[in-house]
Amino acid sequence: MAAQPLTPAQIAALPGDLPQWTLREGKLHRELRFADFSAAFGFMTRVALAAESLGHHPEWCNVWNRVTINLTTHDTGGLSDLDVALAQRIDALVG
Repeated sequence: MAAQPLTPAQIAALPGDLPQWTLREGKLHRELRFADFSAAFGFMTRVALAAESLGHHPEWCNVWNRVTINLTTHDTGGLSDLDVALAQRIDALVG
């Protein structure tokens, strides 16, 4: 799937469309906390499967019960529709 860059208007609408995410340094950013390392790692495994199905992968970090996620599309030099799709899938996995 070829990534389509977001327009300035689409980027401006992101806080309303993805309220759990913030824009940080031109990337979609979200920090999550879980009960423990196993829960955090299990979540990351589910996200990895969703990311692989999209062919779009996050920049992320896990420290014990915390997962930090940044989404951007390097091929387009910024945010794309794939970032939004992955953020939506991540939100669905969080529940």
